[in-house]
Amino acid sequence: MMLKEKPDVIFFTGDLVNNQASEMKDYIGIFDKLKAPLGVFSVTGNHDYGDYHQWSSQDEKRKNFRNLMAAHKEMNYRLLMNEHHLLRQGSDTIAIIGNENWGGRGFSKYGKLAQAYQGAEDAPVKLLLSHDPSHWDAQVREEFPDIDVMFSGHTHGFQFGIQLGDFRWSPSQYAYKQWAGLYQEGNQYLYVNRGFGYLGYPGRIGMPPEITVMELQRTH
Repeated sequence: MMLKEKPDVIFFTGDLVNNQASEMKDYIGIFDKLKAPLGVFSVTGNHDYGDYHQWSSQDEKRKNFRNLMAAHKEMNYRLLMNEHHLLRQGSDTIAIIGNENWGGRGFSKYGKLAQAYQGAEDAPVKLLLSHDPSHWDAQVREEFPDIDVMFSGHTHGFQFGIQLGDFRWSPSQYAYKQWAGLYQEGNQYLYVNRGFGYLGYPGRIGMPPEITVMELQRTH
């Protein structure tokens, strides 16, 4: 479905696994088929660090994270670890800014947006990949008002919800102000993808997996 859209660029916004990098061994041969002429860019989510698994040592935990990063590389995903990449075509430039997980509500804060942003200041269009949508209100909008669009995931829409016409409801909305879809404040936008996998209950009710297709249009 993704490849039929013929995307120019693909974003993956974190949580490649639930706990251990070894979970990817059955899926690398699927997800490495995602390709785009301008690249596939990814960031880490809160589950990618192994923080919720009981490790025998810190060395084992660090090795797991190295294996997680290696999985991104094996799939030819450009993993942005508090850094940015400039897409250039002719005289046009778009900055892809990748932040490590920066979570609200007690989740880990590995992200260093100021570091990722440094060097991208002059790019006329700035797109941020940051896993947790809470990051948008907590830091992005106030400190980085020139970041045009932030792309997130994290909530899964709690894997449960109802959508009838313009009405939508999910328990996720009681935990997250922005939990699914497109949001706008002033000239800034946030898109929260409902995700592809699951956590805990192996299924979804009224909250199907999502592939988001966005088209950027020149306004001036």
